[in-house]
Parts: sequence; C-alpha cells; structure tokens
Amino acid sequence: MLFGDDGLGLHFDNIGIAQIIGTVSLSAILFSGGLDTRFDDIKPVLGPGIMLATVGVLLTALSTGFILYGILDRHLGVSLMGCLLLAATMSSTDSASVFSILRGKGLNLKHNLRPTLELESGANDPMAYVLVLTFISLVQQGGSPQWGSALVMLVVQLAVGAMAGWLFGKGIVWVVNKINIDNVALYPILVLSGSFFVFAATFYMKGNSYLAVYIAGLVVGNSHLVHKRSTRNFFDGVTWLAQLCPCFSRWACS
Repeated sequence: MLFGDDGLGLHFDNIGIAQIIGTVSLSAILFSGGLDTRFDDIKPVLGPGIMLATVGVLLTALSTGFILYGILDRHLGVSLMGCLLLAATMSSTDSASVFSILRGKGLNLKHNLRPTLELESGANDPMAYVLVLTFISLVQQGGSPQWGSALVMLVVQLAVGAMAGWLFGKGIVWVVNKINIDNVALYPILVLSGSFFVFAATFYMKGNSYLAVYIAGLVVGNSHLVHKRSTRNFFDGVTWLAQLCPCFSRWACS
C-alpha cells in the first residue's frame, strides 16, 4: 500500500503475471520442501496430516464463514453463501509461509508437529479448491450444494495429484541418474525443470499440482540421486529467491 497507487505511485495491476510468478515460486518451494523431508518423518503423521488437510479445512471454512456472516450481514448485508465463499478462500494455509517459517527459522518442534504441518500445508489445496468452486456455484445459481460431485472432485484431485507426483518423481530420478552431462552444474537445473514439468503435467491431468510437486520432491529426496548434495544446496538458494518473488509481485499489485 505504501508503494502502490495510493502511496509512492508505483502502478502495476497485471494480476496474470503476478499469478504466474506466485505459481512458479510456490512450485519450487514445495518441491524443495519435499526434497528435504524424509519418508520416516512423514509416515507417523499421515493420518493426522490428511485429516487436517481435508476435514480441518472444511471445519475452518464453515466456522469462519458463520462468524463472518454474523459480522458482515449486519453491516454490509452479505449473504451466508457469500461469507462461506470468502471463508473458503482463506481456509487453506499458505504453503510458502509454512515452509519458510519452519525451515528458515530452524524450529525444532516436538511431537512430529513439523512434518504434520508441512504435510497439511502441502496437501490442503484440493479441499479448498473444491469448497471455493462449490460456494461459487451456490452464489451464482443458488439451490442446494452438489456434495456428491464435490466429493468426487476432491478424491480425483488427491488421487491424481498423489499418483502423478509419485510417478513423475521416479521419472526425474531415473532421468537424472541415466543422463550424462559434462557440466555437473546443470544437474540441479535439470531437477528444477522436472519440478515445473510435474506441476504442468498434473494440471492437465486434472490433479492437484501442488500436492504432486511436493510428493515428487519427497520421492527425489528419498532416492539415490547423483549430485544430490549440490542439488539440495541449489534448491536452498532457489527457495529463498522464490520466497522473495511472490512478495514483490503482491507488493506491486497493491
């Protein structure tokens, strides 16, 4: 706000470019988060993580929506479905923020809280996506919600995203280990390109791309990979750059 139109006068309102910057950056952040996570840390928290990413997001959206309705209906006349839609857009945690805080600050949380939070933040987008689409249709057309189709969409998003992430992650490992590149500095760039391919391919397969990228990072990070240490160091730098890019684009759009 300080640097925008109402402040120092920087004018930037290209939401499309800002979205592309944010999407590419989040893809790199999620892949890097999976790259640094061990399967042994994830296994004990699969149940709680999935429950938080689905039922937790639903309860957050509903409770927040009713609270907003009690506030906005009185002062602005916003309908219940409008408040639920607003709450649904805020129901999932920001993956970039979660990974940045947990990894950048070096926090040592007890009782497997760190892998639980990371798994939840990487897997909660499908539920929020389904809720937003459902409430949009209700606001536009009215009537009763199609919970059956919404449930099918959620299952498809999770299943396709998880399967695509696993398969593409295995594919990245196979390609990196088999290909012979004279310049070893290009191996981390090859992995980064692979993470972007996972995101795009899963999107066209109608799965959740963010979940796929995170799982692909998990697979790559827990497999034998040539130049794995240099790849991790490279992604540490990319992650810091990726955390700055969405902040700049959001700041400019303000």
